[in-house]
Amino acid sequence: MTAQDERLFAHRRARIAASPPFFRSGFRPFFLLGPAWAVIALALWLMAAVGGLALPSAFEPLVWHRHEMLFGFVGAIVAGFLLTAIPNWTGRPAIAGLPLAALAGLWAAGRVAVLVSAWTGPAAAAVLDVGFYVGLAGLVAWEVLASRNRNLPIAGLVLLLGVSNAADHAGAAGLLRDGDLGMRAGLCVVVMMISVIGGRIIPAFTRNWMVKQGVARRLPEPSTPFDLAVLAATAACLLAWTAAPDWAPTGWMLAVAGCLQALRLSRWGGLGAARDPLVLILHVGYLWVPAGLLLLGASVLGASIPRSAAIHALTAGAMGTMVLAVMTRAILGHTGRELVADLPTTLIFGLVTVGAAVRVAAPFGFFDYAVGVEAAAVAWAGAFVLFLARFGPVLFRPRLDEA
Repeated sequence: MTAQDERLFAHRRARIAASPPFFRSGFRPFFLLGPAWAVIALALWLMAAVGGLALPSAFEPLVWHRHEMLFGFVGAIVAGFLLTAIPNWTGRPAIAGLPLAALAGLWAAGRVAVLVSAWTGPAAAAVLDVGFYVGLAGLVAWEVLASRNRNLPIAGLVLLLGVSNAADHAGAAGLLRDGDLGMRAGLCVVVMMISVIGGRIIPAFTRNWMVKQGVARRLPEPSTPFDLAVLAATAACLLAWTAAPDWAPTGWMLAVAGCLQALRLSRWGGLGAARDPLVLILHVGYLWVPAGLLLLGASVLGASIPRSAAIHALTAGAMGTMVLAVMTRAILGHTGRELVADLPTTLIFGLVTVGAAVRVAAPFGFFDYAVGVEAAAVAWAGAFVLFLARFGPVLFRPRLDEA
């Protein structure tokens, strides 16, 4: 370590010590703001869709809804996860205090600007909204490069999410022939993030639990060439769907990738850790990835499967469930608490799973569509309300070993 590094690290540690607990690590502000915005945005969307509320946004209500759930809510969780994981990857002290508060403030300003963009203009909203991703990608790249860490591609994925965000703004403004291009691209980037990061943490956490409990089953393997092949197939099919969503070969590529993802998940020993909700929910969340890819592939190939069902399998299912799975584990671990799912936490996992399943099933005609959508929204949002009630206060408190 150079003398310059030592001075930087000492400065950061002093900043962490001087900051209130809420701004000592990235997961704290973003794991509060993201879920809170998910509940608010979903409520506003329902009031606009059902109650006739006129949103003051330059976006059409449906476009605003999907934009805010993808680039607003999920973007906050991506930031919280990466800012918390980077110190573990690099050995560098966490970004904390005023820089962290400024980044969270930029995210919040983007949410307000997009919501009231009919008043302030879409250009200002786009600058703030996309600027958050540019800043986050630059911060991730700086930390990774400074430590010569192998996770630079993650910074690239964050930047791609920002480019997708910009494309969604352009599409909403009528500047692109394909107005859905940004949404598809952003969705695909997040699915790739889940595939890459999930492939690291799910088998690792499952293996750790099985070893600790002495489970007599074949332990999950670390990354293998098969995993790399699955990631390559997934990236290829998602790129094809982004560029040519109605092309028949795209459908076959999605179907193949879905099967490979299911086989990949089956090798991670989920049944061996089914007694632990904190581990099981990771497998349940990841299961939505192959399910969504298979549904999307079948839809492209002309099967009687609504595309919205596939989209919600990947969003309400994979993204919503994985977000809650990662947030609960991270909060417990990084605040010095035992990695045990209590009753409220288990109920959170149950609500998000039911909400996602009902939303995916709603277009198939098993029940009244409007009732199904509303019931799914209540269950899914209820999971995040309960999460905020259970874990929100913890985010403002110091670690147990610092109290």
